[in-house]
Amino acid sequence: MRPAPRLPQREPPPGVAQPDYARTGEPQPRPSARLLDGDEIWRLRVAGREAAGVLTHLAGLVRPGVTTDELDVAAYEECSRRRIYPSTLNYHGYPKSICTSVNEVICHGIPDSRPLADGDIVNLDVTVYVEGMHGDCSSMVCVGDVNPVARQLVEGSLLCLQAGIAAAAPGRPFYELGRAIESVASGLGYSVVRQFVGHSIGAQLHTGFQVLHHYSPSESRRLEPGMVFTIEPMINAGTFRAVTWDDGWTAVTADLGRSAQFEHTVLITEHGVEVLTANELVPAA
Repeated sequence: MRPAPRLPQREPPPGVAQPDYARTGEPQPRPSARLLDGDEIWRLRVAGREAAGVLTHLAGLVRPGVTTDELDVAAYEECSRRRIYPSTLNYHGYPKSICTSVNEVICHGIPDSRPLADGDIVNLDVTVYVEGMHGDCSSMVCVGDVNPVARQLVEGSLLCLQAGIAAAAPGRPFYELGRAIESVASGLGYSVVRQFVGHSIGAQLHTGFQVLHHYSPSESRRLEPGMVFTIEPMINAGTFRAVTWDDGWTAVTADLGRSAQFEHTVLITEHGVEVLTANELVPAA
Protein backbone atom coordinates (compact mmCIF):
# COMPACT_ATOMS: atom_id res chain seq x y z
CA MET A 1 0.00 0.00 0.00
CA ARG A 2 1.08 3.58 -0.71
CA PRO A 3 -0.60 6.87 0.26
CA ALA A 4 -2.63 8.47 -2.53
CA PRO A 5 -4.07 11.98 -2.95
CA ARG A 6 -7.20 12.55 -0.88
CA LEU A 7 -10.10 14.94 -0.68
CA PRO A 8 -9.70 17.86 1.74
CA GLN A 9 -10.98 17.65 5.30
CA ARG A 10 -14.67 18.42 5.73
CA GLU A 11 -16.16 20.89 8.19
CA PRO A 12 -18.22 19.43 11.05
CA PRO A 13 -21.70 18.43 9.88
CA PRO A 14 -24.06 21.40 10.33
CA GLY A 15 -26.77 21.20 12.95
CA VAL A 16 -25.21 18.22 14.73
CA ALA A 17 -24.05 18.18 18.36
CA GLN A 18 -20.24 18.24 18.35
CA PRO A 19 -17.62 16.78 20.69
CA ASP A 20 -15.21 19.21 22.35
CA TYR A 21 -12.47 18.75 19.73
CA ALA A 22 -14.61 19.24 16.61
CA ARG A 23 -13.25 22.74 15.91
CA THR A 24 -9.90 22.73 17.71
CA GLY A 25 -8.72 19.18 17.06
CA GLU A 26 -7.74 18.87 20.72
CA PRO A 27 -9.92 16.76 23.03
CA GLN A 28 -10.05 17.52 26.72
CA PRO A 29 -7.52 15.66 28.90
CA ARG A 30 -8.36 11.99 29.22
CA PRO A 31 -10.46 11.48 32.38
CA SER A 32 -10.10 8.64 34.84
CA ALA A 33 -12.28 5.66 34.00
CA ARG A 34 -15.36 5.19 36.16
CA LEU A 35 -18.42 3.00 36.29
CA LEU A 36 -21.29 4.41 34.25
CA ASP A 37 -24.85 4.88 35.47
CA GLY A 38 -28.24 4.09 33.96
CA ASP A 39 -28.72 7.28 31.92
CA GLU A 40 -25.18 7.14 30.55
CA ILE A 41 -25.64 3.49 29.60
CA TRP A 42 -28.91 4.30 27.82
CA ARG A 43 -27.12 7.00 25.81
CA LEU A 44 -24.24 4.62 25.04
CA ARG A 45 -26.74 2.12 23.69
CA VAL A 46 -28.01 4.80 21.31
CA ALA A 47 -24.46 5.63 20.19
CA GLY A 48 -23.61 1.96 19.71
CA ARG A 49 -26.74 1.34 17.66
CA GLU A 50 -26.04 4.35 15.43
CA ALA A 51 -22.41 3.34 14.87
CA ALA A 52 -23.49 -0.17 13.87
CA GLY A 53 -26.04 1.28 11.46
CA VAL A 54 -23.49 3.48 9.71
CA LEU A 55 -21.07 0.55 9.46
CA THR A 56 -23.72 -1.67 7.88
CA HIS A 57 -24.54 1.08 5.37
CA LEU A 58 -20.89 1.51 4.35
CA ALA A 59 -20.19 -2.20 4.04
CA GLY A 60 -22.94 -2.43 1.46
CA LEU A 61 -21.10 0.11 -0.73
CA VAL A 62 -17.79 -1.79 -0.88
CA ARG A 63 -16.91 -3.22 -4.28
CA PRO A 64 -13.92 -3.17 -6.66
CA GLY A 65 -13.34 0.32 -8.07
CA VAL A 66 -14.81 2.25 -5.14
CA THR A 67 -12.30 4.55 -3.47
CA THR A 68 -11.99 4.78 0.28
CA ASP A 69 -12.49 8.54 -0.12
CA GLU A 70 -15.91 7.76 -1.60
CA LEU A 71 -16.66 5.58 1.42
CA ASP A 72 -15.61 8.44 3.69
CA VAL A 73 -17.94 10.84 1.90
CA ALA A 74 -20.73 8.30 2.29
CA ALA A 75 -19.98 8.01 6.01
CA TYR A 76 -20.08 11.79 6.47
CA GLU A 77 -23.36 12.06 4.57
CA GLU A 78 -24.94 9.16 6.49
CA CYS A 79 -23.90 10.69 9.80
CA SER A 80 -25.36 14.04 8.68
CA ARG A 81 -28.61 12.31 7.71
CA ARG A 82 -28.78 10.62 11.12
CA ARG A 83 -27.80 13.90 12.85
CA ILE A 84 -24.79 12.33 14.53
CA TYR A 85 -21.13 13.36 14.51
CA PRO A 86 -18.41 11.13 12.98
CA SER A 87 -16.12 10.92 16.01
CA THR A 88 -12.80 10.59 14.18
CA LEU A 89 -13.28 13.85 12.24
CA ASN A 90 -10.61 16.24 13.59
CA TYR A 91 -9.87 14.02 16.60
CA HIS A 92 -6.26 15.05 17.31
CA GLY A 93 -6.40 16.45 13.77
CA TYR A 94 -7.42 13.22 12.02
CA PRO A 95 -8.81 14.42 8.68
CA LYS A 96 -11.58 11.95 7.90
CA SER A 97 -14.91 10.60 9.15
CA ILE A 98 -13.85 6.92 9.22
CA CYS A 99 -10.68 4.83 9.10
CA THR A 100 -10.20 2.46 6.16
CA SER A 101 -7.37 -0.05 6.58
CA VAL A 102 -6.58 -2.14 3.49
CA ASN A 103 -4.53 -5.35 3.33
CA GLU A 104 -1.32 -4.81 5.36
CA VAL A 105 -2.67 -1.66 7.03
CA ILE A 106 -3.39 -2.62 10.64
CA CYS A 107 -5.40 0.42 11.70
CA HIS A 108 -5.96 4.17 11.26
CA GLY A 109 -5.74 4.05 7.48
CA ILE A 110 -6.75 7.44 6.04
CA PRO A 111 -9.31 7.27 3.19
CA ASP A 112 -7.89 8.44 -0.13
CA SER A 113 -8.28 8.18 -3.91
CA ARG A 114 -6.94 4.63 -4.32
CA PRO A 115 -9.72 2.41 -5.72
CA LEU A 116 -10.34 -0.83 -3.89
CA ALA A 117 -9.15 -3.74 -6.02
CA ASP A 118 -10.52 -7.22 -6.51
CA GLY A 119 -8.95 -9.38 -3.79
CA ASP A 120 -8.42 -6.62 -1.22
CA ILE A 121 -9.58 -6.90 2.35
CA VAL A 122 -10.56 -3.67 4.08
CA ASN A 123 -11.41 -2.75 7.66
CA LEU A 124 -14.10 -0.09 8.04
CA ASP A 125 -13.77 1.57 11.45
CA VAL A 126 -16.77 3.69 12.43
CA THR A 127 -17.13 5.78 15.58
CA VAL A 128 -19.99 8.22 16.15
CA TYR A 129 -20.93 10.80 18.77
CA VAL A 130 -24.57 11.20 19.72
CA GLU A 131 -26.44 11.87 22.97
CA GLY A 132 -23.12 13.01 24.41
CA MET A 133 -21.54 9.55 24.01
CA HIS A 134 -19.30 7.72 21.54
CA GLY A 135 -20.00 4.32 19.98
CA ASP A 136 -17.13 2.48 18.24
CA CYS A 137 -17.10 -0.59 15.98
CA SER A 138 -15.36 -1.99 12.94
CA SER A 139 -15.69 -4.81 10.44
CA MET A 140 -13.61 -6.45 7.75
CA VAL A 141 -15.09 -6.56 4.25
CA CYS A 142 -13.77 -8.74 1.44
CA VAL A 143 -13.58 -6.94 -1.90
CA GLY A 144 -14.59 -9.10 -4.85
CA ASP A 145 -12.82 -12.44 -5.20
CA VAL A 146 -10.52 -12.76 -2.16
CA ASN A 147 -8.07 -15.65 -2.02
CA PRO A 148 -8.68 -18.39 0.60
CA VAL A 149 -5.63 -17.47 2.68
CA ALA A 150 -6.79 -13.88 3.17
CA ARG A 151 -10.38 -14.99 3.75
CA GLN A 152 -9.22 -17.37 6.48
CA LEU A 153 -7.39 -14.49 8.18
CA VAL A 154 -10.58 -12.43 8.14
CA GLU A 155 -12.58 -15.32 9.58
CA GLY A 156 -9.89 -15.96 12.19
CA SER A 157 -9.90 -12.34 13.32
CA LEU A 158 -13.65 -12.56 13.92
CA LEU A 159 -13.13 -15.68 16.03
CA CYS A 160 -10.59 -13.73 18.08
CA LEU A 161 -13.08 -10.94 18.76
CA GLN A 162 -15.74 -13.45 19.74
CA ALA A 163 -13.31 -15.20 22.10
CA GLY A 164 -12.52 -11.90 23.80
CA ILE A 165 -16.20 -11.08 24.26
CA ALA A 166 -16.94 -14.56 25.60
CA ALA A 167 -14.19 -14.12 28.22
CA ALA A 168 -15.66 -10.85 29.53
CA ALA A 169 -17.68 -11.26 32.72
CA PRO A 170 -17.89 -9.42 36.05
CA GLY A 171 -15.21 -10.48 38.50
CA ARG A 172 -12.78 -11.78 35.90
CA PRO A 173 -9.39 -10.09 35.46
CA PHE A 174 -8.75 -8.22 32.23
CA TYR A 175 -5.92 -10.58 31.34
CA GLU A 176 -8.48 -13.30 30.63
CA LEU A 177 -9.62 -11.36 27.57
CA GLY A 178 -6.09 -11.21 26.22
CA ARG A 179 -5.48 -14.85 27.06
CA ALA A 180 -8.59 -15.95 25.17
CA ILE A 181 -7.81 -13.83 22.12
CA GLU A 182 -4.16 -14.82 21.92
CA SER A 183 -4.99 -18.49 22.37
CA VAL A 184 -7.28 -18.45 19.33
CA ALA A 185 -4.86 -16.39 17.23
CA SER A 186 -1.81 -18.52 17.98
CA GLY A 187 -3.80 -21.71 17.40
CA LEU A 188 -4.56 -20.45 13.89
CA GLY A 189 -0.95 -19.46 13.25
CA TYR A 190 -1.49 -15.72 13.59
CA SER A 191 -0.05 -13.01 15.84
CA VAL A 192 -1.78 -10.34 17.94
CA VAL A 193 -0.77 -6.70 17.55
CA ARG A 194 0.46 -5.23 20.84
CA GLN A 195 1.11 -1.63 19.83
CA PHE A 196 -2.62 -0.82 19.54
CA VAL A 197 -5.24 -1.80 22.10
CA GLY A 198 -8.86 -1.44 23.12
CA HIS A 199 -9.98 1.37 25.40
CA SER A 200 -12.68 2.49 27.78
CA ILE A 201 -15.18 4.81 26.15
CA GLY A 202 -18.06 7.09 27.04
CA ALA A 203 -18.47 10.86 26.89
CA GLN A 204 -14.92 10.92 25.54
CA LEU A 205 -13.62 8.65 22.82
CA HIS A 206 -10.74 7.35 24.94
CA THR A 207 -11.00 7.36 28.70
CA GLY A 208 -8.96 5.99 31.56
CA PHE A 209 -7.92 2.40 30.81
CA GLN A 210 -6.71 0.21 27.98
CA VAL A 211 -7.67 -3.32 26.96
CA LEU A 212 -4.77 -5.53 25.89
CA HIS A 213 -5.50 -8.22 23.31
CA HIS A 214 -2.58 -10.44 24.30
CA TYR A 215 -2.00 -12.22 27.59
CA SER A 216 -0.30 -10.05 30.19
CA PRO A 217 -0.56 -11.20 33.83
CA SER A 218 -0.07 -7.63 35.02
CA GLU A 219 -3.57 -6.79 33.68
CA SER A 220 -5.17 -8.10 36.88
CA ARG A 221 -7.84 -5.44 37.39
CA ARG A 222 -11.25 -7.06 37.72
CA LEU A 223 -14.14 -6.39 35.37
CA GLU A 224 -17.03 -4.61 37.07
CA PRO A 225 -20.64 -3.90 36.09
CA GLY A 226 -20.83 -0.44 34.51
CA MET A 227 -17.51 -0.69 32.66
CA VAL A 228 -17.79 0.15 28.95
CA PHE A 229 -14.88 -0.46 26.59
CA THR A 230 -13.90 -1.67 23.13
CA ILE A 231 -12.54 -5.08 22.23
CA GLU A 232 -10.76 -4.75 18.89
CA PRO A 233 -7.99 -7.31 18.38
CA MET A 234 -5.78 -6.67 15.37
CA ILE A 235 -4.65 -10.04 13.99
CA ASN A 236 -1.68 -10.38 11.65
CA ALA A 237 -0.75 -13.18 9.29
CA GLY A 238 2.93 -12.68 10.18
CA THR A 239 4.74 -10.59 12.75
CA PHE A 240 2.79 -8.65 15.38
CA ARG A 241 5.09 -5.66 14.93
CA ALA A 242 3.79 -2.44 13.41
CA VAL A 243 5.34 0.51 11.59
CA THR A 244 3.62 3.91 11.36
CA TRP A 245 3.77 5.97 8.18
CA ASP A 246 4.98 9.55 8.12
CA ASP A 247 1.37 10.76 8.20
CA GLY A 248 1.41 9.88 11.91
CA TRP A 249 -1.69 7.68 11.63
CA THR A 250 -1.42 4.78 9.20
CA ALA A 251 0.01 1.68 10.90
CA VAL A 252 1.15 -1.24 8.74
CA THR A 253 2.61 -4.65 9.49
CA ALA A 254 6.41 -4.61 9.69
CA ASP A 255 6.65 -7.53 7.25
CA LEU A 256 3.83 -6.22 4.99
CA GLY A 257 1.76 -9.34 5.67
CA ARG A 258 -1.97 -8.84 5.81
CA SER A 259 -3.87 -7.79 8.93
CA ALA A 260 -7.53 -8.11 9.93
CA GLN A 261 -9.71 -6.73 12.72
CA PHE A 262 -13.26 -6.69 14.04
CA GLU A 263 -14.40 -4.45 16.90
CA HIS A 264 -17.28 -4.05 19.32
CA THR A 265 -18.09 -1.70 22.17
CA VAL A 266 -19.22 -3.77 25.17
CA LEU A 267 -20.81 -3.14 28.57
CA ILE A 268 -20.12 -5.29 31.60
CA THR A 269 -23.39 -6.08 33.40
CA GLU A 270 -24.25 -7.86 36.63
CA HIS A 271 -24.70 -11.08 34.70
CA GLY A 272 -22.18 -10.91 31.87
CA VAL A 273 -21.52 -8.72 28.86
CA GLU A 274 -23.77 -6.71 26.55
CA VAL A 275 -22.55 -5.88 23.04
CA LEU A 276 -23.61 -2.29 22.39
CA THR A 277 -22.63 -2.27 18.71
CA ALA A 278 -24.04 -5.65 17.68
CA ASN A 279 -25.16 -5.97 14.09
CA GLU A 280 -25.20 -8.61 11.41
CA LEU A 281 -21.70 -7.65 10.17
CA VAL A 282 -19.91 -7.97 13.49
CA PRO A 283 -21.77 -10.74 15.35
CA ALA A 284 -21.72 -10.98 19.12
CA ALA A 285 -20.17 -14.05 20.71
